[in-house]
Amino acid sequence: MTAEARPFEVCAEGGNVLRGEVAGDGPVVLQAHGITAARSYVTHGSHLLERRGFKAAMYDARGHGESDPAPPDDGYDYAHLARDMAAVAAEAGGGERVVLAGHSMGAHAATAFALAEPERVGGLVAIGPASLGKLPSDETVAYWNRLADGLERGGVEGFVEAYDDGSHREAWRDVVLRLARKRLALHRSPEAVAQALREVPASLPFSGAETLSKLDVPVLVVASRDEADPGHPWDTAVEWAERIPGARMVSEAEGESPLAWQGGKLSREIAAFCEESAVAERLR
Repeated sequence: MTAEARPFEVCAEGGNVLRGEVAGDGPVVLQAHGITAARSYVTHGSHLLERRGFKAAMYDARGHGESDPAPPDDGYDYAHLARDMAAVAAEAGGGERVVLAGHSMGAHAATAFALAEPERVGGLVAIGPASLGKLPSDETVAYWNRLADGLERGGVEGFVEAYDDGSHREAWRDVVLRLARKRLALHRSPEAVAQALREVPASLPFSGAETLSKLDVPVLVVASRDEADPGHPWDTAVEWAERIPGARMVSEAEGESPLAWQGGKLSREIAAFCEESAVAERLR
């Protein structure tokens, strides 16, 4: 029997309200989505974590989904995103350690949180990491600004037109664009998402790839093969796994859709990670 989701609200630093939901009972697995997505876009509706004895918690990042935009004097850099995550972890976890499972932007924010406060983290699942702690190139900044311009000027279809820039392999193009339309329709404040598109990619979750070696929590890296998901490079995930002490890496098989897109399979990997002795001992 599937546990009923219970909504929650957290008043974060600056007074903005973050909205999310929890289901199940047990150690908390806090899910954090990527940019332009919303809270359901980590395990994609899977209820396996609750059935395995965990409390599944998820929330909309500032400016995304049902959460408030950033306050006027704040923004969308990783320092703010990590502090938001800390506030949600305190609410969802009741002061106990939580496992962080973040995709892309969520993985980077979770890493910043784990670096700052490892004593509050039971383990980290970094899904589709894309940053090595270096400022983006001018070309990359221009790409994200183009997406923001498209969203501001033409709404969802304007974003999709800018997103369909020829970088997606033909075999995956229709799926990628369909998912983009679906997730962009979830936001109460599209203008806030556009601002996040300009600010998040220009922010550093940590300084330099060597900082990853300072992570002092168990880590699982979830990689995607470049054929379907070039925005989260395979080589970047490999470097994360190599630099983080004791980390291991999982991925989909060749020719499959990315593991990050498969809610049931991803949830099984997260649950298995949480049940490993190194993580389970930190959650006791």
